[in-house]
Amino acid sequence: MILSPLQHFLTWRPSSLSARMARVGVWVLIVYGLVALLAGPAIHLGVLQDPNIGLDNPIYAQPSWGHLCGTDRLGRDVCSRTLAGAGVALQVVFSALLVALAIGVPLGMLSGYLGGLVDRLLVLLMDTLYTLPVLLLSVVLAFLLGKGLPNAAAALCVVYVPQYFRVVRNQTASVKAELFIDAAQSLGAGPYWIMRHYLLRNVITSVPVVLTLNAADAVLVLGGLGFLGLGLPDSIPEWGADLQQALTALPTGIWWTALYPGLAMFVLVLGLSFLGEGLDAWVSGQASGSKAE
Repeated sequence: MILSPLQHFLTWRPSSLSARMARVGVWVLIVYGLVALLAGPAIHLGVLQDPNIGLDNPIYAQPSWGHLCGTDRLGRDVCSRTLAGAGVALQVVFSALLVALAIGVPLGMLSGYLGGLVDRLLVLLMDTLYTLPVLLLSVVLAFLLGKGLPNAAAALCVVYVPQYFRVVRNQTASVKAELFIDAAQSLGAGPYWIMRHYLLRNVITSVPVVLTLNAADAVLVLGGLGFLGLGLPDSIPEWGADLQQALTALPTGIWWTALYPGLAMFVLVLGLSFLGEGLDAWVSGQASGSKAE
């Protein structure tokens, strides 16, 4: 029963543009996942150069067989830094979103089901956070927390909690009025039992769509933090920080230090956006089919 929606999605025939977009997004995510898994062992075995060591390399070397993507101002291999940055981006973004999911979904269900004062207070808090610009809030939190992987994930996490809260809370309030909820209450089921066994499976359907779209946005926000020098420590390869350093050399014709990390970020964001749009179309089609039946 749990794998049924996943099986339907995987066997969804690409008869529409949305389906094709979803397939492209899945493949992009698979490729980046493989890169993230293999980059570390490849660096450890010497297949790829250490992304933080460049003393033995010429600075700003053009792309060649020795350095496929060239080197930066410190002689570090751009290809190694770009590939290692994929794992860092996925680690920070998805850890932040999973924590935001773990916080926002239960709070949204609790608020929508209980209502009353609890609902008003939670809605006020989440609406206050939601009205703040995403990048501005992330910058403030990153500045207060400092640099580091957990700190960057925490700065992103707080930003996206209100979105999951709003989606789940609105759906919970709608499903709460259904007859099967009244029947469960009349049989003596408590709030925890109802939320776990009846509400969760009905309100969680649109969360994967929000998750993938938020992931695309979070990659850009993380890049923005790195560009401003508020993301990760200098010892950790990060696309935004590499782009910031590449700006000084770009007017002199040194294009490779900006092209490859920028292209890696663009393709990942595009793939996640395609996957989110495809999931949205698939969920809408499933909902329409259920209503028709």
